[in-house]
Amino acid sequence: MDFGKKTVIKDLSFEVYKGEIFGFLGSNGSGKTTTIRALLGLYQPTSGDLLIDGKPFSVSSGIKLGYLPEERGLYKNESVIDVMSYFGRLKGLDVSEAKKQAMDYLDRINLSDKAKTRIDKLSSGQQQKIQLGITIMNNPELLILDEPTKGFDPVNRRLLMDIVEEHQRRGATIIFVTHQMEEVERLCDRAILLKDGVSYAYGTIADIKKKFSGASLDDIFIRVYGDENEKTKENS
Repeated sequence: MDFGKKTVIKDLSFEVYKGEIFGFLGSNGSGKTTTIRALLGLYQPTSGDLLIDGKPFSVSSGIKLGYLPEERGLYKNESVIDVMSYFGRLKGLDVSEAKKQAMDYLDRINLSDKAKTRIDKLSSGQQQKIQLGITIMNNPELLILDEPTKGFDPVNRRLLMDIVEEHQRRGATIIFVTHQMEEVERLCDRAILLKDGVSYAYGTIADIKKKFSGASLDDIFIRVYGDENEKTKENS
């Protein structure tokens, strides 16, 4: 994957198994979001393919996919229930089922009293939870969550991880983009660790730890990205 003369992703290949939570790990600028966007066709990749069940992915392929991008975006002048119902209908639900799924989710996250509140009257954390609710409406088979807990306090981070695990139990395959190692320890079956668009480690969490002599994921992260962070400080 190239941007002009700069290569952002190089010779990257990995598999995600059906029904697993796959950690897509790396510091800011490591290539996580760029890779996801290229695979989904939001960026035009220089080369490479995304295969699902051995077939090239396309928007019209019929797979139920939920994507939570790093940058959030909602219709802020509309009510929570109207926005969620609208996106539910875009996902193929009828009006009553879209509203039911929206209200069930709002109950789940203790925001049912905000159903008729305009989006722009919510806190940023509440808006983020609404965006997640839209992403998981209609129970996608493949969920791609890009930094889903960004800005969450510990209580809401745990709530989100509970919801992610619930969807895995329902059979969803989940790609979890993060640099929070405690989330990886709890959620992920396998993972890939990126730096500068190159894979530094790939496999089960146990495999990755073994590659780094049994170090914790936090220590591995510091070992891989420590020099990078020091350079950032020196240049700031």
